Amino acid sequence: MTQDDLLYRFRLRTFAMAVELGNVRAACRAMGIHPSTYYRWKRQLDRYGPEILRPREPRVPRMANQTSVLVEQRVVAFALGHPGFGPARIAAELARPKWGGILLSTNGVWRVLRRHGLSTRAKRYGLVAGYAAPPEPQRPQPTPERHLQVDHPGKLVQLDCFCIGRLSGTKGQFATAGGDLHLRMRAEVQVLPGPPHRALTSRNSAVRGISPVGWVDPAGAPAGYPVPPGLSCRAGVLPGSDLRFG
Repeated sequence: MTQDDLLYRFRLRTFAMAVELGNVRAACRAMGIHPSTYYRWKRQLDRYGPEILRPREPRVPRMANQTSVLVEQRVVAFALGHPGFGPARIAAELARPKWGGILLSTNGVWRVLRRHGLSTRAKRYGLVAGYAAPPEPQRPQPTPERHLQVDHPGKLVQLDCFCIGRLSGTKGQFATAGGDLHLRMRAEVQVLPGPPHRALTSRNSAVRGISPVGWVDPAGAPAGYPVPPGLSCRAGVLPGSDLRFG
């Protein structure tokens, strides 16, 4: 319990005792206060309620010629930006048009710095030296661009397949499309009777049926090179075969 709480309870006890005794002067004598104080509290209690009896901190007086808060902030900011300048130099610099033309005496600058604990050069340097800006979060490294290096045609081709439906009496119809990563050549879509990845691994007669046809070669590169290992639509590596594109 603080000292303000004790004083608040003392004032409430004074009014309670006056009600119990039925005599204001007797209650004031018992509590050690003057009756005029009791009646002054009574007027405030009737008008504002019991909370008005709590002690209030004295208001900081504001003089008519006191420096405004905006000017004080400008002085403090300039002093921290130039901690080696004294009050006379700060007052002279702030009076220049590029700093806003603030007219303030040397003594006024010193009083402002004293109110903020920056009246000496050592205090200003100490505050500037002791300040550490919060570190910025470490930015992640950019993800390197994913690219396949191919230096000649036929080194790496890609075969994609997808199911286009089922027919009566069949296991499903699949379509394939091939491409050369070096020449950026593409093949026409071809329909197969079964999954092409099984055909490639089994090397049966169906393998010869998935040779891409209708190559589009904008660069005019020669066709007829053998099929190398390639990438499948299932992100797996397919073995090379004796097929020739074209």
